[in-house]
Amino acid sequence: MRDLDALPKAHLHLHFTGSMRVSTMRELGEEEGIRLPSSLTDADPLRVPASERGWFRFQRSYDTARAVVRSEAAMRRIVREAAEDDAAEGSRRLEIQVDPTSYGAFVGGITPALEIVLDEARSAQQATGVEVGVIVAASRTRHPLDARILARLAARFAGDGPGEVIGFGLSNDERRGTTSEFAPAFGIARRAGLAGVPHGGELLGPDHIRDVVAHLKPTRIGHGVRAAEDPALLERLAEDGIGLEICPTSNVSLGVYQEPADVPLRVLTEAGAHVALGADDPLLFLSRLTDQYQVARELGFDDAELAELARGSIRASLASESSRRRMLAEVDEWLATPA
Repeated sequence: MRDLDALPKAHLHLHFTGSMRVSTMRELGEEEGIRLPSSLTDADPLRVPASERGWFRFQRSYDTARAVVRSEAAMRRIVREAAEDDAAEGSRRLEIQVDPTSYGAFVGGITPALEIVLDEARSAQQATGVEVGVIVAASRTRHPLDARILARLAARFAGDGPGEVIGFGLSNDERRGTTSEFAPAFGIARRAGLAGVPHGGELLGPDHIRDVVAHLKPTRIGHGVRAAEDPALLERLAEDGIGLEICPTSNVSLGVYQEPADVPLRVLTEAGAHVALGADDPLLFLSRLTDQYQVARELGFDDAELAELARGSIRASLASESSRRRMLAEVDEWLATPA
């Protein structure tokens, strides 16, 4: 079997705080005098039921980890280390998602917070060779007007070059908020040329995905794994070219499926879905990008199929056509090399 770390791939579903190394979280906590619970610092991945109580436990852990990020230096470190970790796993492109309102209080506001992330994304790309694009994400737990503010901010920095904002997302508990009320924010982002990449279809099923598609007009859907439950919907997503950012370990950790073998990855790919594997929040789930390909291997995907998953991630990325061609050629080289 070929080395999965050497497989060229793109990483399209990674959250800013959730990308942090456990060691980095510990060090930042010590610097800030914050005592972290053992549930965050031990070697056990988070595992919760797919209920509101389970999500509360997940969100509490995430918020606790985020509390150690209180400076420009800490923010820069997270971006840089995310790119370094991706480079070690064969990722050629990282599209990292951040909500600047979570960090603005420590660096002078949401605009400086975003500028820090964008500037470090440029530096990290130069240092690692991994293309780094930034997605600004609003939260379902906040008022839709807050999402419009973030969409306007994202639009100010929109572009397709290194360290520019490439997309606009919507994250947090899918059961919160009304999807249609976030449509104006996504309209602002779309008019600025930003791709829509909202979460949907992990905690809730096919009807929620239809809602997201109808109102937010996504280029990709964060997760979308529950589309496997509705063949007609899955066919429509495939025909419309809407990418699905599938995060198998996250699905299990958040109780959507009991075991990795239950994740319907084969159903999605056989239906022609545009799948891109992602790690979501490796800080909490203790599982990074290559681990998602290992899950696929354990589900019976051979090297040719794993290469096609990598191609899917590259095609679903927001990279330039020239970058995509280069990365796809590198996948072909990986597959042509004898195991």
